[in-house]
Amino acid sequence: MICEPCQAMFEEVADQVRAADVFDKVRRGDDALMCRARSNGRDASYFAEVPEPHDLVWVGLLTSDRWLNESIEAALMYQGDDIQELLEDELIDQGFDGRLPVEHFRDNEKQYLFRSPVFLPNGEKLNEEPMINRVSKVLLAYEAAFNQLGDLRAGQDES
Repeated sequence: MICEPCQAMFEEVADQVRAADVFDKVRRGDDALMCRARSNGRDASYFAEVPEPHDLVWVGLLTSDRWLNESIEAALMYQGDDIQELLEDELIDQGFDGRLPVEHFRDNEKQYLFRSPVFLPNGEKLNEEPMINRVSKVLLAYEAAFNQLGDLRAGQDES
């Protein structure tokens, strides 16, 4: 069951990222906020989730599509870009103050994840404006960084 502060944060973040109009669908699950990528049917979603003990929010991209994961990896290698630097550029564009590490791995459910921790500073609460804004900015920065990579790029309108 989702805690009340998590639920409130997810609802506010959902409102902010919906306003950006970059995701196909934004919905709150029992333990995460899921934002479906615009990717021509590719299985990819951006997410925000709060693990116990609620001192950080993981934000990132997940897919169970091995080919999509490989296309993103290949794009990064071919272009010679570092995903942390790409994300940092997008974070700056979003007005996010700070740099985030990026983890990339395959989890126990055989999903491929790129994710970054957004830490909750001491004295702040998950459902307060500063944290809501940070999580929203990181979600939007993830979308902006990854929509240019691999087969996710193919989902963008050419108009």
